[in-house]
Amino acid sequence: MKEHLDRLRAWREIGLPAGLRVAVRQNRLLKLAREGAQMSAGDLAKFEAQRRHATLAALAIESEATVTDEVIELHDRILGRVFNQAKNRYRDAFHDSGREINDKVLLLGQVGELLLAARDKGTDPFAAIDEAIGWERFQRSVTEAKALARGKDFDSLPQIRDSYPMLRRYTPDLLQTLNFRAAPAAADLLKAVDVVRELNRAGSRPVPDTAPRSIIRPRWARVVFAEDGTIDRAFYEMCVLAEVRNALRSGDLWVEGSRQYKDLDGYLIPAPTFASLTASDAVPLPFPADIDDYLNKEIAELEQQLALVDKQGGTGRLPGVSIEGGRLRIEAADTIVPAEAEHLIARAAGMLPRVPITDILVEVNNWTGFADDLVHLKTGEPARDTHMLLTVVLADGINLGLTKMAEACAGVTYAKMLRLQAMHVRDATYSAALATIVNAQHQHPFAAHFGDGTTSSSDGQRFRAGNSAEATGHVNPKYGSAPGRLVYTHVSDQYAPFHSQLVNVGVRDATYVIDGLLHHESDLHIHEHYTDTAGFTDHVFALTHLLGFRFAPRIRDLAETRLYIPRSRSYPNLDPLIGGTINTALIRTHWTDILRLAASIKTGTVSASLMLRKLGAYPRQNGLARALRELGRLQRTRFILEWLQDPALRRRTTAGLNKGE
Repeated sequence: MKEHLDRLRAWREIGLPAGLRVAVRQNRLLKLAREGAQMSAGDLAKFEAQRRHATLAALAIESEATVTDEVIELHDRILGRVFNQAKNRYRDAFHDSGREINDKVLLLGQVGELLLAARDKGTDPFAAIDEAIGWERFQRSVTEAKALARGKDFDSLPQIRDSYPMLRRYTPDLLQTLNFRAAPAAADLLKAVDVVRELNRAGSRPVPDTAPRSIIRPRWARVVFAEDGTIDRAFYEMCVLAEVRNALRSGDLWVEGSRQYKDLDGYLIPAPTFASLTASDAVPLPFPADIDDYLNKEIAELEQQLALVDKQGGTGRLPGVSIEGGRLRIEAADTIVPAEAEHLIARAAGMLPRVPITDILVEVNNWTGFADDLVHLKTGEPARDTHMLLTVVLADGINLGLTKMAEACAGVTYAKMLRLQAMHVRDATYSAALATIVNAQHQHPFAAHFGDGTTSSSDGQRFRAGNSAEATGHVNPKYGSAPGRLVYTHVSDQYAPFHSQLVNVGVRDATYVIDGLLHHESDLHIHEHYTDTAGFTDHVFALTHLLGFRFAPRIRDLAETRLYIPRSRSYPNLDPLIGGTINTALIRTHWTDILRLAASIKTGTVSASLMLRKLGAYPRQNGLARALRELGRLQRTRFILEWLQDPALRRRTTAGLNKGE
């Protein structure tokens, strides 16, 4: 953390002009930064002065944003670990005291029996206790019981004080380095941050009486305030740090210079611009600015589907589906490939020739000319030595690296390949070359046997890494602390992997579904998209609908997934599956904000993955996140009802996912 903070200050000390970040279009800025990151000092020195300075400035701006986000995320993980360790210490202490606690419970039971027996017999209860247990032992047990007691709240929060010295090693530096800004809802939190900063600066220990107390939640109040009403400095500071983390997640607090933790409004199309688009009917979405007609139609269709499925479920007319005793059961989909065709797979594979991968690269380039898309960074021209360029691509593709590739190939030097890589190989040229290959395959007549290129699936593939993830706080919900990274890939129904991206650790797959549908460069026109359970959330259902894609995930625990209805009414067969009503009033209230968000994603003003991460982390009081969730519940319910009625949809989704696998 301290190294990150030193790095952040170093970027700031460059002293770039204020406002430069917003003076350049974000996509252009990011493109310049990515190009600069792949160049050596010698490569940059060959640029004319303006281009060199622009590249260096973009690299500095984006690097500062990256380090800022890393600082915030690392602080988030450190605090998460502190709370987990406190919980574990509390649990271990309780476990270690188990024998003594059990002895006290047994003694309490014995005393209770003596008291009850004395009451029934009318004898002296004190004499009974003295005779059976002895007052000295009884008094000693009471004292020990008080020491073992954990308090009526049974809370592990007091245990976090043990981590305070560790946090103090970096948190004063953290609060001093980051420039926080707050929405009105977090104004008191910003004042509390200033109080802690001043305590750190002055080296003062007592917390002043003027310190904001509204940020202290009831759970924290029990440890922050002493019996005499004074404020405990350690607990107050840790409370502020925890609330800062929560407010950054919710969007009530943001940080200057950050990419991921900035004001929500700053990510979207400016409000005046969106108002102009709306007035001129130029919003790039197939939905009206006036929500009434749209929402009334959606509600009417949903209620019609609910009534139909409820009726069919009661009469056993849902194909492959039964609803009995409030339990939903769906038969496994039949395989699309006939059993008699299975033996042909091995025969067909045996007919394919064994071809060296180098020959495949050359031959596919001769067919498609994809190497011409790997253009020179400065001139925009294709490489003169195509075979050398394909060697560099192969070194990437098989993860061999340039040094070992140079050793393996006669007539190839590391220096030549390094120059080609720096000038021709980057994200943008790889994406263009991939699009050329996908388009060529899409246009080939044989590809029509696989599909028409209008459907796709996406899934993540994990690659192990060699470092220790646990030491850096990178813990994946599915894979734990085992080191590795996930690459999330979109595959068309013609078996073309048309988009891939690296997935952040600890982030759900669904975050990246829309990016691949919108930002691939191929000629594919995807209308329907499939994912597994990890690929869907209510927010994804809402946004894919708004962006014009039909979203069809295969939900593993469909029987446990609740339906939502527009208004309270009874559906006798579906009632056990209904989880509540859709808050249509909330959708109406935030409809303009919803359209502005979807239009910003559609036009590339902000990526869907970034917004899905932020909206997923927002608390319940954020209106836009809640409204989008309600719209997603509506669309998810419509999809599930169709899933129950349509075996062809179930088979199509399974087939699409199998192609991705």
